[in-house]
Amino acid sequence: MLDNIERGAQIVIKNWMRIRFWDKLLIVTNEKYLLEASLLKKYALKRNASVDLMIMEKAGRNVGVVFDENETLFDGYTAIIGATDYSIVTTKATKRAIKRRSRFLSLPLSVNNNKSMLSYDFITMDTKKSKLMAEVIMKYICNSSMIHITSNNGTNLKVYKRGRMPGFFNGVAKDGNGFSSASFEIYVPIEETETVGEMVVDGSLGYIGRPEEPVKITFTNGKIVKIEENSTGYKLKNYIDGYNDTNMYVASEFGIGLNSYSKCEGNCYIEDESAYGTFHIGFGRNVALGGTHEANGHFDLVGLKPDIYVDNRKIMHQGRIIIPEPQVY
Repeated sequence: MLDNIERGAQIVIKNWMRIRFWDKLLIVTNEKYLLEASLLKKYALKRNASVDLMIMEKAGRNVGVVFDENETLFDGYTAIIGATDYSIVTTKATKRAIKRRSRFLSLPLSVNNNKSMLSYDFITMDTKKSKLMAEVIMKYICNSSMIHITSNNGTNLKVYKRGRMPGFFNGVAKDGNGFSSASFEIYVPIEETETVGEMVVDGSLGYIGRPEEPVKITFTNGKIVKIEENSTGYKLKNYIDGYNDTNMYVASEFGIGLNSYSKCEGNCYIEDESAYGTFHIGFGRNVALGGTHEANGHFDLVGLKPDIYVDNRKIMHQGRIIIPEPQVY
């Protein structure tokens, strides 16, 4: 297990962040992930970089609030890794750091088993292949104004992106114009007041894990207005209400998983939303993704085997991309 964690730490430092001797790296973490943080530091030091650890005393779903209230926390660093339970990629401090041309990697380490996220095989996915896949799909999304998602399980959802541009994550900060996430995905910061229809969540409840049974969510004017009353629905509603912020009910992101090594089993939030053949809707804050919505946090819900249309063109059929896929030589 330790060997696989070290493998993951090396990939993050060498391939994703591309740390060099002139870098001043900040690793944001908490006590739960000191092993992962120490290994990241170890391999950064081997590349002769300067490394600081920021250990958060109050980790949890509202950790992003700290980085909204203290926008200058990352000033002075050329590279930042957010290695806490929850993502801080959508915070004001991150947005400021990226604008100041620092590199940022969102590396949320939350899992629902005892396996370190850095030891998961999906981290070894070929980043060049994922980049090529993303670029092909994004060409179609860029020229569209509406994305329609359906599934045999009952999803029938429309999201809108007028004036919004897609991006992609594959771990590599350079590919993301300075920032990235450990998730392998195309993301779109959708219009926050336009999402309409129904999504059946049958893949993952994000940080909560795998749904006990599929749950139907109904949207009007961009916001969840109804959650099906079953065991999964009660759990989801309690989770969202735990943020103490009604803005967390707003759909603010659409995503497509790109990682063929990922499995959507509810064990690892980042792996779930990365899985090829899935889509996800993100809720809450999206400012660092290119949106305008503020909230106390951000989380994603994952659906399986979608049909996806951009305007009237079908680009995915039951979870398989049907536009020409790129060949990697």
